[in-house]
Amino acid sequence: MMIWLRSLMFNVFFFLWLTVLLLFAWMFLPFPRMVMQRMLRVWSQITLWGIRIFGGIHARFEGLENIPEGPVLIVSKHQSIWDTFIMYVLLDDPQYVLKHELMKIPLWGLYAKKSEHIAIDRTAGAKALRDMVTHCDDRLAKGRQVIIFPEGTRTAPGVTLRYHPGVAAIYQQLPPGACVVPAALNSGSFWGRRKYYIRPGTITLKFLEPIPAGLPRKEFMALVEERIETAATVLYEAARPDPGKNPPITP
Repeated sequence: MMIWLRSLMFNVFFFLWLTVLLLFAWMFLPFPRMVMQRMLRVWSQITLWGIRIFGGIHARFEGLENIPEGPVLIVSKHQSIWDTFIMYVLLDDPQYVLKHELMKIPLWGLYAKKSEHIAIDRTAGAKALRDMVTHCDDRLAKGRQVIIFPEGTRTAPGVTLRYHPGVAAIYQQLPPGACVVPAALNSGSFWGRRKYYIRPGTITLKFLEPIPAGLPRKEFMALVEERIETAATVLYEAARPDPGKNPPITP
């Protein structure tokens, strides 16, 4: 009963607060890009507060010291909506690599374009890869933080999909001073994909040891996947509920 009630309060809060964003953020469109970025940061901070108050989900961040100043490519596991806004709470100027379909969402597409997130049309084949590398290189050269989900979609806790080679293509074009920071998390164990029920607990997002530029393509891909999946498995096991208690939430 308590899980049901918490889930109801959380979902009401989240979708009402999301509606506020969609209906009123248009007022920031005439202003410079960073005004929209700051507005999205405030929205994300209040969302994180609401998740804790109404949903009973806390957040723990590990390895923040591994994020350098300036440009960085964060290659992260992706399990929940939580992952799509949490970087706004932690980073100065986050830029997400996202599906082009999301740009078609009324109003939200305008806000994402204003913030200069990087939309990828996956039906465009090789052109999509070239455009992604070009845009990521542009954002990194401007000192921003680019976040990419190498599996391309949300996965269930404990599941690994193929890491897309576009990550390596971006890595090979890193501008001077930039590096890659792998990131693992267990958000899907508490807030699953397209699920009404949530499970109170603590989501952990762990930033791993940076990977410098210059590694061969295959070595880089093997290294980034090994680091992320090893850490994600540990976090997944730590988040598993005790037998007989609340069941896990599957995306």
